[in-house]
Amino acid sequence: MNPNFDDDDQEAAPRTVSPSAPRELARQQGQRKLQYYKQGIPYLKDVRVSGSLIVIEGPDAAGRSTHARLIQTKLEAEGHAVLGTGLKRSELISEGIMEAKANLGVGKRTLGLFYAADFADQLENKIIPALEAGYIVLADRYIFTLMARNSVRGINKVWSRNLFGFAVVPDLIFYLNVRPQELVHRVFQKSSKLDYYESGMDMGISGDMYKSFVVYQTKLAKEFGRMREQFGLQFIDGNRPVEQVDADLQGRIESFLSAPK
Repeated sequence: MNPNFDDDDQEAAPRTVSPSAPRELARQQGQRKLQYYKQGIPYLKDVRVSGSLIVIEGPDAAGRSTHARLIQTKLEAEGHAVLGTGLKRSELISEGIMEAKANLGVGKRTLGLFYAADFADQLENKIIPALEAGYIVLADRYIFTLMARNSVRGINKVWSRNLFGFAVVPDLIFYLNVRPQELVHRVFQKSSKLDYYESGMDMGISGDMYKSFVVYQTKLAKEFGRMREQFGLQFIDGNRPVEQVDADLQGRIESFLSAPK
């Protein structure tokens, strides 16, 4: 895994973290310095943390939110402090993203910048303070989804990766790998309709939303495949029953947390 960018190439309600006393304790105990993919956030470059960042990536209807909830419940039962986060959860930016997506004519780069601003706000004000305070931060999607979306829409990879160079390098990154046809089945079970953007309809792939969804999700999966080795993504077979996928994820997380630091 290369932790640096190469130039080649329903969500839970947010929680807040009190940064005062726990943060000071974490600074005293500080096991490690935060690692960023590129430049990082200038005034937070020397922050030391005792928490862990775990990311669950995957397409729409792959089961990310379900597994994030199961993982958080187990970790909290074991005594860990856990903060759940994800896309479109910034109190400053999330509403703007929804308004932008409602305007189907919004530019692809503009929408990408909206998501970058949403992520930056959460990173600075939620994720890093939680890591300082010793929390396990559980992210339901991270910058990899955003970079994959940008890439399949023709946005330059170098531009996109530079844009997210301020991101913190996670400790674990899981990708729930699910066949597009299975995703369609799950989407209809959940909401009875396909999402415009998750189907890639803005890309003009096809006038048939089903066909567009399958093609778009296949393209996204290929992008994640390209990122797998460079960023250390652990591919999880998400086609299996929830119980089997959960046991797989929980086992890997337990091994990580119990390993000598």
